[in-house]
Amino acid sequence: MTATTDGSAESAGAGSESTPGAQGLPAGPGVGRARGPAAEPGPPAPSRAGRARPRAEYGPPGTAGAQGARSAPPTAEPGSPAPPAGRQGVATMPPAAKPGGPPGPNTGRGGGRALTADPSAGPGSDRPGRTTADLPRPPAGTRPGVYEAAARATRNLLDRQDPEGWWKGDLETNVTMDAEDLLLRQFLGIRDEATTRAAALFIRGEQREDGTWATFHGGPPELSATIEAYVALRLAGDAPDAPHMSRASAWIRAHGGIAAARVFTRIWLALFGWWSWEHLPELPPELVFLPPWVPLNIYDFGCWARQTIVPLTVVSALRPVRPAPFALDELHADARTPHPASRLAPLTTWDGAFQRMDKALHVYRRFAPRRLRKAAMATAGRWIVERQENDGCWGGIQPPAVYSVIALHLLGYDLGHPVMRAGLESLERFAVWRADGARMIEACQSPVWDTCLAAIALADAGLRPDHPALVKAADWMLGEEIVRTGDWAVRRPGLAPGGWAFEFHNDTYPDIDDTAEVVLALRRVKHPDPARIEAAIVRGVSWTLGMQSRNGAWGAFDADNTSPLPNKLPFCDFGEVIDPPSADVTAHVVEMLAFEGRAGDARTRRGIAWLLDEQEESGGWFGRWGTNYVYGTGSVVPALAAAGISPGHPAIRRAVRWLESVQNEDGGWGEDQRSYKDRSWAGKGASTASQTAWALMALLSAGEREGKAVERGIAHLVETQKEDGTWDEPYFTGTGFPWDFSINYHLYRQVFPLTALGRYLYGEPFATAGAHPAAAGEA
Repeated sequence: MTATTDGSAESAGAGSESTPGAQGLPAGPGVGRARGPAAEPGPPAPSRAGRARPRAEYGPPGTAGAQGARSAPPTAEPGSPAPPAGRQGVATMPPAAKPGGPPGPNTGRGGGRALTADPSAGPGSDRPGRTTADLPRPPAGTRPGVYEAAARATRNLLDRQDPEGWWKGDLETNVTMDAEDLLLRQFLGIRDEATTRAAALFIRGEQREDGTWATFHGGPPELSATIEAYVALRLAGDAPDAPHMSRASAWIRAHGGIAAARVFTRIWLALFGWWSWEHLPELPPELVFLPPWVPLNIYDFGCWARQTIVPLTVVSALRPVRPAPFALDELHADARTPHPASRLAPLTTWDGAFQRMDKALHVYRRFAPRRLRKAAMATAGRWIVERQENDGCWGGIQPPAVYSVIALHLLGYDLGHPVMRAGLESLERFAVWRADGARMIEACQSPVWDTCLAAIALADAGLRPDHPALVKAADWMLGEEIVRTGDWAVRRPGLAPGGWAFEFHNDTYPDIDDTAEVVLALRRVKHPDPARIEAAIVRGVSWTLGMQSRNGAWGAFDADNTSPLPNKLPFCDFGEVIDPPSADVTAHVVEMLAFEGRAGDARTRRGIAWLLDEQEESGGWFGRWGTNYVYGTGSVVPALAAAGISPGHPAIRRAVRWLESVQNEDGGWGEDQRSYKDRSWAGKGASTASQTAWALMALLSAGEREGKAVERGIAHLVETQKEDGTWDEPYFTGTGFPWDFSINYHLYRQVFPLTALGRYLYGEPFATAGAHPAAAGEA
């Protein structure tokens, strides 16, 4: 197929004889996959039975690889339930039955379940599987109302459990997800009125009085988000001279216009000719041929960036342009000069060096050997298809899925192809439909993470370990274990698999954080088949230990993903693109290893030493995946305590003093996302239920149960709890990329407060597992 381009159309055939192995790249997780025979195409649905993964053979229709060897995505297992999508506590609408179609029946796991706690189901309720009668009574002298608050929260959380055993809250980010979903549909020619109207309703609802959009609740205006939201509303028919649109465009012009937007925003605009491809950084597909030992190979990037960059190399090479439905002159700071020249940084700086390298790549584009480029795009296409998950998505996250669909379409995959159909249908599962008809797109879904945290919360709140809800949760988590090799094996060849991912389907990228927390959750369950639990834990612990980085700490998805070069590329101006070790992930691993009796293991001791070295002068720890120092500190202190560091250790005392110093007047804790850019915000922000819980978990593990800070924090949770056992939390306390991409995990407000209340009532979940040598001779 020949893509429509800006005048430099290139053939995008994917039938090249080139293979990843032949080009010096590892064959990747596709090697050894079971492939089903050709089958009639059918709608995809989540299925993990046996982890056999039927997949279409590689190559677009009409190539040798496409003939007679395609298999449809797997269909749902007989009798498997299909839970509805929706926001917590509201009526829901199911996602569309097909891309561009009207709302229809849900064919797979979707957004957050719309469940409301049953206020009549109190302690002692006889509802099957939902009883809290087994909660032990609190110690004498417990503050009034604490036990009752924990019981209400327990009831509510039990009522939210899916019949299959999992929990999932909405994952709220910002309107760029919704805008880019509409732009994708426009690009593919499948945008329909119903979806457009619902998306526009959500986007309008997020606009602020000044006409802008932010990327987190209460945050400052953000230029790229505002541009993308504005364009989406133009697609929905909002007139540029309407008051809300005029305010937005005026603000955009005043802040530099389209030229000042991030690269990813300008790529979306280039797809419709609203921006010139020539004025974007070059991203050559030949990048996929670089072996893992060469700097700036694709495995130098974090897995989320890698999954995005590979398809974007295809898009960058082909430079497609679809007819623009309208002009965007009103978004240029100076319409006479829509592409203002940028000044080069000095050659002696990284920025200057990479800017000049980008200019060289633009020249290379004009002379790139045609056969080499065609082979590179074919290899990129195979790489993408190899990593499509059982549910049709890529990595379980929306952005790589969107770009993968675009890239494969440019490579010749029509919309009816099983790979494309599965990919588009998977994107429908990111939609959360509200009762008012608005449609919000989740960037990702978090069922494994939410389920292990919910199980920990319920167990620590006193639910008996053989309670049906915990057993069912354990069964579901056991079924989600990933026992095949993924991209992590590029840096850890020979390591046996055995971990868990974040999402329903993401076998290529299990993560260390989820694996540690799942192990901690499974240890809390008295399962009727203990040997099955033990075998899964052994595999998970072994894999986690094997993923330790050279400095003794752990990253989220890869080991030693620490190259400084990817972040210097002109292309990478939005968020983290590498996955170095972090204090919060390392802490969760150390806590898990300590509870497995491995506190004295040399690898655990190296992790503890790294954590102690990483403590900030203030006494807190930086939080990579949660906001921010409150999250980091709330993760590290319980881990150190579990590993045998005594409450009197200087690091613990500094942490306690810092947490006490940032406690709010209302007794709670909060930290704004702005702390990622401005350290003066560290530990400062409106009190939230989840951040209050993190601080309490740290203080409780540090032996501060009787302290005034704990007393005030517990009182805050009790006093702010709603009658149904929930807490309000509009603020974003989760982190995708520090500052650049913030997350509101809607279940955080439930699981973490319950965990803190439970540990306050009944103490730490386990006795100290072992003493670290640093505990000796403490000051």
